[in-house]
Amino acid sequence: MQQRIGIERVDHKHRLRQQTVEPVFGIIKGVMGFKQFLLRGLEKIGGEWELVYLAYNCSRHRRRASSTPACPCLGH
Repeated sequence: MQQRIGIERVDHKHRLRQQTVEPVFGIIKGVMGFKQFLLRGLEKIGGEWELVYLAYNCSRHRRRASSTPACPCLGH
């Protein structure tokens, strides 16, 4: 029984991760085409990752802005 409870906890964590984190990396790799870092060194890779994530967030916010009304209180 303890083993089954442990498996259920892992399954719940795995499902939660699939909903929250994994789609972001899939979009960055598949849609945006970012599959490897071009620079060397942790500091440079950190900067490169910030640019990739910034581009992802900008595209996401642009999509959201175009699909929502200019003034949500008016419903237009």
